[in-house]
Amino acid sequence: MFFPMDKVVVGMALIRIFSCLIELGAALLMLKFNKVETALKINAVLAFVGPIILMSVMALGLFGMAGKMPTSKMFFIVLGVLFIFYGASKG
Repeated sequence: MFFPMDKVVVGMALIRIFSCLIELGAALLMLKFNKVETALKINAVLAFVGPIILMSVMALGLFGMAGKMPTSKMFFIVLGVLFIFYGASKG
């Protein structure tokens, strides 16, 4: 069904599955504690974890494409990711 599998794609998918498990665990903790203050603290931790997951998946994907794409295009992809973080930052 999913054959053949690229190791980089499998790695990217596993990181996203791990991210999903973190999100699900956080949601269950919010329900368990049933307090707005605690839920906000848990959400703050997720706000820290999210960009780390994004950068990990992007880095793995760019690593997998490194030999298949011209350097100039890789530069623009990395620049685009940096623009996403700049646009989403406060200030």
